[in-house]
Amino acid sequence: MNLIVSRHRYRLAFGVFLLLELVVVMSQKRPQEDGKARPSEGNSPDQDKRRRVPTLRNVVQEVMKLQSVQHLLEPVLEPLIRRVVKEEVELALRKHLNNMKRNGGKEVNSSESRSLQLQFLNNLSLPVFTGARIEAEDCSTIKVAIVDALTGQIVTSGPESSAKVEVVVLEGDFDGDEEDNWAVEEFNNNIVKEREGKKPLLTGDSFLTLTEGIGLVGEISFTDNSSWTRCRRFRLGARVVDGSGGTRVREAKTESFIVRDHRGELYKKHHPPSLSDEVWRLEKIGKDGAFHKRLSRENINTVKDFLTMLCINPPRLRHILGTGMSAKMWEITVEHARTCVLDKRRHVYCPPGSQQKSGVIFNVVGQLTGLLSECQYLTTDKLSETEKIEAQNLVISAFEHWAEVISFDDEASLINISQTFGDEDHLGYFDGDLHSQGLGLESQADLQTAVDGFLVQRTVADPAKTRWTKVQWEIVGGSQVLPY
Repeated sequence: MNLIVSRHRYRLAFGVFLLLELVVVMSQKRPQEDGKARPSEGNSPDQDKRRRVPTLRNVVQEVMKLQSVQHLLEPVLEPLIRRVVKEEVELALRKHLNNMKRNGGKEVNSSESRSLQLQFLNNLSLPVFTGARIEAEDCSTIKVAIVDALTGQIVTSGPESSAKVEVVVLEGDFDGDEEDNWAVEEFNNNIVKEREGKKPLLTGDSFLTLTEGIGLVGEISFTDNSSWTRCRRFRLGARVVDGSGGTRVREAKTESFIVRDHRGELYKKHHPPSLSDEVWRLEKIGKDGAFHKRLSRENINTVKDFLTMLCINPPRLRHILGTGMSAKMWEITVEHARTCVLDKRRHVYCPPGSQQKSGVIFNVVGQLTGLLSECQYLTTDKLSETEKIEAQNLVISAFEHWAEVISFDDEASLINISQTFGDEDHLGYFDGDLHSQGLGLESQADLQTAVDGFLVQRTVADPAKTRWTKVQWEIVGGSQVLPY
């Protein structure tokens, strides 16, 4: 095969060589022809024809010129053409051999009952930092399984279901062929080793044993970043090292990712963020950057502050960030902030003149959740658009008069309170119990002490405590005591 390809390439090259010679000769002949005197108008056609007939001397001269040009060009062109042909042939042979290996593997697999492969069952948690444990999304453990390539089902029986698996580091640009397939040699050739003088690239428990086809990756971490590799990215790979019984099990690989030095972990974004996180933990807001400084000047220092301003006055928040934050950046930041997990607390604000029977209810970041109307709790889905606008204005007023806001542990306790407000039978029961204790109370402080003792002694403390919360709320003439 090599000989046939070489002959074909050489003939092609020789043809190119002759073409170049012809071009040179023609370029030499053109000045000579142009330099000849043009025939006079009086010359006959026979005379012109006789003048154009070459002589033997001219033919010999042309042949000698061709030979001299050939001797000059042949030493230059021949090595060049040979090198190009050699490179093309080697490339074609490599592709041919790889295809033979892949096709050979497919033929072996087709002759067996099933084709097996390893597979990562969950995605990695990104970004990845050196020294930090490599985990899956939601901070869970990375899972590897052996599956049937045809059905996608996990293999739960047989020797392969309890095989020993090794986790390795791969080049980030390792993709296999168009069918996401590769030979064993290709996989092994793309395994990344540590840099000279460095620790092993992957540290920790990189081996695992499958149980009924599934294995959990232990605590592993990178010791070096990925910036020095050819594509500046890594992949994790998994391969069977023992227990396959001679069956070819195709290796697994993750998506490519960047590994950064652990110093960057101090500034990474949180997914999801928490209420107490500093505001620069949100996407598109860099620590000590322009947006961070703008927010700090307006006393927006935490994610909770950001969400509160977003709920009660979003145009103002957008104005604070300025035109430097594009619409797309704003959308990304807001979307990230809204993934924050909120606590269950509910706040109630009753404006002056409502006799504590009507008010607005909102969550920890000022998001409207309902109204209190005549001691009845109405959720937002039961409110008209006009009522929602009025309620939102009350929320803004609540933040301006925070000392008058009453807090509850959760929505359930708020509902219980609202139900108790209208329960006169419960009121009479609780008041009767108070009087039955023979309490001689001269001040609110004495009343608080007595009721605390009552609630400890009674087995009906829960309803009584609920009623006492209302009594505290409606006390007139003393300082307001917030429930719980």
